[in-house]
Amino acid sequence: MSYYKHHIFFCLNQREGGRPCCANRGADEIFEHCKQAVKAAGLGSPGAVRVNRAGCLDRCEEGPVCVVYPQGVWYTYVDQHDIDEIVERHLKAGEVVERLLLPDTPPAP
Repeated sequence: MSYYKHHIFFCLNQREGGRPCCANRGADEIFEHCKQAVKAAGLGSPGAVRVNRAGCLDRCEEGPVCVVYPQGVWYTYVDQHDIDEIVERHLKAGEVVERLLLPDTPPAP
């Protein structure tokens, strides 16, 4: 058994030179919203859910992105409603939100 049932990491990376990055797509605001949504749902404690910042998760071109462990489920999102759905369906009910999934395999070079 792990310390947290779910651990969600948000890429908040800022890239130089105009390269795509999660930070330029509102990731910090969404991260803060997720923390509040988890707390409001009563999930923010040991044994439940931990919401963390991450540096580059190396998927910025597909982003913004977050990943839920221990399952290793990668999501993209557009707005707070997408995060609310991830909190309610995945973090609370254990159901993967298919419409927000990123592919399991890297894109071809």
